[in-house]
Amino acid sequence: MRLQFQTVDVFTSDRFAGNPLAVILNAGGLSTEQMQAIAAEFNLAETTFVRPPKNAAHTAEVRIFTPRSEMPFAGHPNVGTAFVLARQGESCGRPIAGANVIFEEKAGLVPIEILRDGAGVVGARLASPRPLSIGAEVATELVASACGIAIGDIETTHHRPCIASCGAPFILAELKSRAAIAGANPNSDVFRREVTKHPAVSIMIYTQVNEGEIDIRARMFAPHLNIPEDPATGSANVALIGLLAKLRAEPNLSLSKTIAQGVEMGRPSLLKAQAEKQNGVVTATFIGGRCVPVMSGAIELN
Repeated sequence: MRLQFQTVDVFTSDRFAGNPLAVILNAGGLSTEQMQAIAAEFNLAETTFVRPPKNAAHTAEVRIFTPRSEMPFAGHPNVGTAFVLARQGESCGRPIAGANVIFEEKAGLVPIEILRDGAGVVGARLASPRPLSIGAEVATELVASACGIAIGDIETTHHRPCIASCGAPFILAELKSRAAIAGANPNSDVFRREVTKHPAVSIMIYTQVNEGEIDIRARMFAPHLNIPEDPATGSANVALIGLLAKLRAEPNLSLSKTIAQGVEMGRPSLLKAQAEKQNGVVTATFIGGRCVPVMSGAIELN
């Protein structure tokens, strides 16, 4: 079997920035074990596998793997996969028509809008597959210890560290300053021993800023999952925008934020997040950005 793949940098306009992604384009014949092995070989934060959809009304089934496990949903893999398929104009032998695609995933259906600049495909924007859910609070002491920051760096005026999800759960914690964000240094032993006891095992720290177009600075850590730091985490940021909208006093709101991530690790990324709130309930969350193609090639399987 000969597999075709492409890699792209997601949430950036610049090659070798943003979050890299590998997309396997003809993965219909692969077993779960083979997909996991290929994801480990690429050793990127995630690798996606494009398969024929179970329902012909949808574009594709997309399965998402980290080097160690399968994910039910993730942001940058969806944005990057939609970008790749839209650029080639077809998926699983069927043409892609219009400005939208729908992926079947473990977390549910993921509708994605293709972003274009004139005739060219430049990125994508997804709607999260599940409504915002807010879980348990997480001790500030644990977040501080895991992320290598002082307890006093954690801002609890708006919310205490907590678990939030729009398809994939994350521990979200607000910090008081950009300096505190920049100084974070994750401790993999604490993640392995203590963070893994929680329903969410990755931590995203963020701070609200006023830096031109940038509204939020963020970093995401999951060193025990072979992700010491993630350059751009769409699934965490889409939960964050939902949480921020929920915390606002207005019962009806359309909230948009531009989020910078990956700066400290030399992979600057820019994510555009949006949430819609009606009658006090967050009804929809979105995350999107630009992408850049990097590599293409083939994998030979005996």
